[in-house]
Amino acid sequence: MGQQKLLTNTLSLLVNRLVQSLTSFVLVASIARTLGAYELGRYLLAFSYYYIFMVIASQGLKTLFTRELSRKPEEMPVYLVSGTFLQMLLSILAYIVQVIVVFLLPYNSDTSMTCYIMGLTIIPFSLSNITEAIFQAQERMNLISISTVPVYVLRLVVMLWFLHLNYGVNYLAGILAISETLVFVIEWILLTRVVKPKWQINQNFIWSLFKSARTFMLIDAVGIVSSRMGILIISLLGSELLVGLYGVIGQLMLPFTLVCDSICMAAFPVMTKAVGLGREKLRQITENVIEMLLCVSLPLIIVMFFIGNDLITLIYKHPNFNQVSLVLKVSSLSLITYPFMRTFVYLLLANGFEKFNLGEVIITNVVGLLSGVVLISQYKLMGAAFMQLAMGLTGFSLLTYAVYTNLFSLRLWRVTRRPLIISVAMVLVFFILQKFRVDFIFVLLISTCVYALLAGYLVINKFGGIRSVWLKLFSMSSEKI
Repeated sequence: MGQQKLLTNTLSLLVNRLVQSLTSFVLVASIARTLGAYELGRYLLAFSYYYIFMVIASQGLKTLFTRELSRKPEEMPVYLVSGTFLQMLLSILAYIVQVIVVFLLPYNSDTSMTCYIMGLTIIPFSLSNITEAIFQAQERMNLISISTVPVYVLRLVVMLWFLHLNYGVNYLAGILAISETLVFVIEWILLTRVVKPKWQINQNFIWSLFKSARTFMLIDAVGIVSSRMGILIISLLGSELLVGLYGVIGQLMLPFTLVCDSICMAAFPVMTKAVGLGREKLRQITENVIEMLLCVSLPLIIVMFFIGNDLITLIYKHPNFNQVSLVLKVSSLSLITYPFMRTFVYLLLANGFEKFNLGEVIITNVVGLLSGVVLISQYKLMGAAFMQLAMGLTGFSLLTYAVYTNLFSLRLWRVTRRPLIISVAMVLVFFILQKFRVDFIFVLLISTCVYALLAGYLVINKFGGIRSVWLKLFSMSSEKI
């Protein structure tokens, strides 16, 4: 894959994820301002259940499709029809199970109804995951952005209009389901223009797909429960109000996690193809991805420590949310290990070592469950933050051991040098601005500009100067890895 295509695909996924992140961020802030922390908790809890069962039903197949079709693109017509049929069956089953689980848990009827409505989104979102997997395997991620970005923007406008008319979160949940159905229809139309479907349901092929995807599905199932465990435990041991407060923390860090996942997803086909080129090439790709992510995560931690409370006040403008400032600082420390973990997950998948991912998510979930029940029951929101740190350290340790013993070790100074330079510079900037007691908005603008300039300079320097970067961005060559 040429450098230009990698850049195009990465930017396409980044645009998609950034728009998704931004619209989600604006929506959550609007719900918090308009309806309050309790209603926000209902919305985020329903979204968590929908997201958990959607990932269980679809992400394993998406990962499998991307890997297999990157190697065997001639089988796309079969995967498109038979794979979509399998995905439909799994997504319907996932929705039924979600309804049963929510019904059995001790939530009030309003919260349960929100979960039932939003859960309908599982089906169209899961189906669109299959079309997106084929786009990724074709290295045509720009078609994903074309399909999703306009719908996300339109969805936000409609949701804000409904909030302005004082409609509740149940209507927002219904709009989410309708919008994801529209995304799937658009993606299917675009895909069938480049892939001619083979209109035949191959039962043996479907069964073979399911057996191949079981490990991926189990990994994703345990992994997504792990990522949402804090909200689930708080909802059962606390209340929807505490869920809303805890959700604010996740929303502030959501842009980074989406960017991180987008970059890793864009690099996954590259890693898969680089497996046959030797471990040194694979190590180089891995180190570049981790370094890129650390250049975002470490400065973001600095921002949370210096102006996190001001950000919460600016965005949510509600006294209930001021109490999460210290919790936000503790939770942000998990961003240190997140770039390593996400990159290692895709690296192990590319090399066929998914059994290590499965072992990691199982152990990490056990640690999270045990620590979460104890810590959250005693310390509420702060307990959830410490649970998140415990899970992050556990996952990081296990994945690092798997990579170092089965593939290669990282050159840590090469990976961390530029991110540390940027982080130290950001600390100095904030200290200087504090001395002058300047307005918060001014602090935000100056720190953003300093970060952009410094990160841009280091990136240009890494790739050999402005001329070299310009040629890599705009060269029309088809150079392969």
